[in-house]
Amino acid sequence: MELTFLHLYPDCMSLYGEYANVMVLRRHLEAMGAAVTVQTALFEDAPDFEHADFIYMGAGTERTQKAALTALLPHKEAFQAAVDRGAVALFTGNAMELLGASVTDAAGRVWPCLGFAGFTTVEHDCRYPCDVVACTDLWEGDVVGFMNKCSATLGVDTPLFRVEAGTPGNTGNPDQDDGDDGEGYVSGGVFATHLTGPVLVKNPAFTDLLIRRIFTAKGWELPETLPVLPYEKEAHEATVKGLVGPRYAGG
Repeated sequence: MELTFLHLYPDCMSLYGEYANVMVLRRHLEAMGAAVTVQTALFEDAPDFEHADFIYMGAGTERTQKAALTALLPHKEAFQAAVDRGAVALFTGNAMELLGASVTDAAGRVWPCLGFAGFTTVEHDCRYPCDVVACTDLWEGDVVGFMNKCSATLGVDTPLFRVEAGTPGNTGNPDQDDGDDGEGYVSGGVFATHLTGPVLVKNPAFTDLLIRRIFTAKGWELPETLPVLPYEKEAHEATVKGLVGPRYAGG
């Protein structure tokens, strides 16, 4: 079993140790006997979407996000073609915003984006860092992560998570909460979330979901049980318990 990962712009889009999302997914797959090759694309490169089974971009500053967008836009058709043939994609932090229709920066400039979905993002002057607890219909149990954003993403029809505690997800402003608890975006094999942490390290069930999607896309048979790395479930449970307190224990 051979797999190719495509890691987009790891030199500039890897705040909060986001590169570890690629590493932890790779370790799980290698524990299952897969041979994983990680290819990287820098701004000056033409990303090799044709051979990618998994495509990843992490979080960056507002400035490097726009640089990543400028580098990636000429290759959006190749990216879309990879997704159409079954490649799984994960964008975390403000990389998520690039999948939508546009980002309007704090100065009012509108940046057209990849257009995988119709949602739009507007940056503002206030930053809201906080821990987040969320849930999802895609697996059982709590989702945890860290969010540090200065933007509101509106018009997401298919959110990945529902925020239960912390900054309102895609809207991102607790002082102007409009009641929308949706966070992230999912469509087919494309997953995106503002949560960092890194999110796969903090949520092993998310890693398992991506493994299942990758195996399905390759037509491979899944084993009855997926590998568990040392202490990852214990770390997740400890994080959840620390953030939600009595609710975790059923109180």
